[in-house]
Amino acid sequence: MTSTKTMRAKEKRAADSYGDITTQVIDVKGQKLYVATKPGKPGRVPLLMFNGIGANLELGFPFLEALKDTPTILFDVPGVGGSPMPNLPYRPASLARMAKNLLEILGHDQVDISGVSWGGGLAQQFAHQYPRICRKLVLVATSSGWTMVPGKPNVLSKMASIKRYTDKGYMKSIAAEIYGGDFRRDDTLIGAHASGMRPSSNAGYMLQLLAMTGWTSVPFLWRLKQPTLIMSGLDDPLIPVANAKLLHRLIPKSRLELIDNGHLFVVTRPQETADMVDGFLLEPHD
Repeated sequence: MTSTKTMRAKEKRAADSYGDITTQVIDVKGQKLYVATKPGKPGRVPLLMFNGIGANLELGFPFLEALKDTPTILFDVPGVGGSPMPNLPYRPASLARMAKNLLEILGHDQVDISGVSWGGGLAQQFAHQYPRICRKLVLVATSSGWTMVPGKPNVLSKMASIKRYTDKGYMKSIAAEIYGGDFRRDDTLIGAHASGMRPSSNAGYMLQLLAMTGWTSVPFLWRLKQPTLIMSGLDDPLIPVANAKLLHRLIPKSRLELIDNGHLFVVTRPQETADMVDGFLLEPHD
């Protein structure tokens, strides 16, 4: 078994390879969270990002680095990556509260929020729960929860298994089928993605699955006041583009950007995605 000391050394090397990204463990009211931060230009509103299910924060480093001038914050939810298991199960509302408490520790009273896939649900919850803290919202390859238009059953069954994070060979064998887009066209891309994976525990992965059980944002989407950028891949086997169109219809101040790619365009094309996000964040805010 890999020792904690060895794991921390690997994490440090991963952060060091991305210049000004730093990582630390922060105690948030008794729950330790593994947190990555990157500075940006003075005066810019920080971007707090929520990752997809089972994804450790190192997988987001290429995108964080591509944002360049935007200060960013990313953390592993309890039971994933470098954050230990929580004492109790959590729901989106309690995770949003935990994120707010983290922001207070870091000294931020206003942020922009983004979420990818599973993290997009958490981003919607945070924007609803803390409208004064969330200035703008970015939703990437995500849905409204259990009310979503589902992907194909055989794709969803593979996504629901933690094996894709614990067995890199298995991940490589199913990448094109479950992620689509660039992974269909270039089978070497998954190798780079898999090299950054840090397996979460079975229990941690299950907590993330259970957290969203029965959750939906549909009842409150019409009340979101934040300018919102919704991005969706046209070839997304996991979360079909119909979900992004539903979010766009229900969120008043939203813009829909359809990407000629799959589920993980933020991973395979971090600079292009970052340029779109950064342009949106820099637009004047009413």
